[in-house]
Amino acid sequence: QVQLVESGGGLVQAGGSLRLSCAGSGRTFSTYGMAWFRQALGPEREFVSRISPSRGTTYYADSVKGRFTISRDYAKNTVYLQMNSLKPEDTAVYYCAASRAVGTTTASYPYWGQGTQVTVSS
Repeated sequence: QVQLVESGGGLVQAGGSLRLSCAGSGRTFSTYGMAWFRQALGPEREFVSRISPSRGTTYYADSVKGRFTISRDYAKNTVYLQMNSLKPEDTAVYYCAASRAVGTTTASYPYWGQGTQVTVSS
């Protein structure tokens, strides 16, 4: 069982930056692949980025590539999402998720945090 708690959301102007954190619990947290998704208006959660558990291999959605960076601190059981050059269309609730599988769909991730709101003003 993995429990996840996100933090770091807020209101920022376009072009600004935010860093989201996702703190995980459990002795085996380091063995899980981690991902960030976001949900704007509507029921669908959009894949943003993921990082593998061992080699730290990263993968990004095209919409955030070059602007967002995912990383993890194994000692702190925490995953980060550094978001730079933010745009109004990045406004959403951001969720972190954990899985032993590799994927970019919500179905691949059984464990989720509660979400943190990011609002980018124009």
